[in-house]
Amino acid sequence: MNHIDTSDFYGPHVTNKIIREALHPYPSDLTIVTKVGAVRDDKGAWLPAFEPDELRRGVEDNLCHLGLDAIDVVNLRIVGDIHKPAEGSIEPQMEALARLQDAGKLRHIGLSNATSKQVRDARSIAPIVCVQNHYNLVSRADDALIDELAEENIAFVPFFPLGGFSPIQSDKLTQVAARLDATPMQVALAWLLHRAPNVLLIPGTSSIAHLRENLQAAELKLDADALRELGAIATQ
Repeated sequence: MNHIDTSDFYGPHVTNKIIREALHPYPSDLTIVTKVGAVRDDKGAWLPAFEPDELRRGVEDNLCHLGLDAIDVVNLRIVGDIHKPAEGSIEPQMEALARLQDAGKLRHIGLSNATSKQVRDARSIAPIVCVQNHYNLVSRADDALIDELAEENIAFVPFFPLGGFSPIQSDKLTQVAARLDATPMQVALAWLLHRAPNVLLIPGTSSIAHLRENLQAAELKLDADALRELGAIATQ
């Protein structure tokens, strides 16, 4: 199954237009995932769009621009501290998405930038299929959450898997990559796939060569020594 996340720096309208022009009519094995809850301004800064009516409009805009009757997965972007979850009620927002799900406009609901408690609270309202949070080889705040979600068969989707605005840099990562005849970024992605069975990767790229390099990471096998060395990076 192929997976496309419509959220990017330029906003969903631009991304959705490109996806529709390139792929419509969509193949049956394609899963389209989007986010609602915040929008970009003309300078690229995030602005909350978190009220129930704003979420409804966000879903309907996605449906319109993608040319769909229903979106496979809609993630609720919890603004929090932008790239760090913060506690707070999401009950009105989840109830709004549950109504849209009942109306057939979306098939599944996910969360983004969520705490463990928010996941539990959300699941009391509607099933949650995925959680998309900041996580990578060196940013490990969600270690416990990943394990909790794995027990419930809920996917964990790490954003900034290669560091984002703070690229991953480590002598140990470079050493392990050289030993495996791979790039450091391939090893960092492979580590995420080894981290837990519920991890789903969405690394971004702007080139075909980099896309192919990312895909090859799925074939990279990390032995016990490599996993131990990589796992210790976050504590160094």
